[in-house]
Amino acid sequence: MTDCPCGSGLSYDACCKPFITGTAIAPTPEALMRSRYSAFTVVDIDYLHDTLAADQRHDFSRGDAEKWARNSKWLGLEIHGTTGGGTADDEGTVDFTARFKLDGRTEAHRENSRFQREGERWFYVEGQIGGPRPEQRRVAVKAGRNDPCPCGSGQKYKKCCGA
Repeated sequence: MTDCPCGSGLSYDACCKPFITGTAIAPTPEALMRSRYSAFTVVDIDYLHDTLAADQRHDFSRGDAEKWARNSKWLGLEIHGTTGGGTADDEGTVDFTARFKLDGRTEAHRENSRFQREGERWFYVEGQIGGPRPEQRRVAVKAGRNDPCPCGSGQKYKKCCGA
């Protein structure tokens, strides 16, 4: 039993392999993102192509994808967060970092990917390199000891989250 390359902690057979081989459908954008990462590690270029949204396939280069997949040593996938992608959603995003080694250099590819549901299947639409868009970033509120706590409890910061 081999651990899944996507880092889920499950075996490859129980995690991404059923999606890549077509015996199951990825139920969420995160599951699709994980399986796409795993597809790079096992060099399944057809799966990468087939999980692209139809209007994104026109500029997909099988040769470039295969070259990147074969020439990289895949080091791991980290999911930073997701939005949407539930059973009632038609869109979702996955913020991730894929780590790999290429030409002797360790690289980190950070992307906020957008996914779209078509029928029962999720498809990769596009990605913004570098992580989430600014409007999605977490903003830290600095509160003084005697200011109201930003958590909304109604207490002073020093008696609540600042304790």
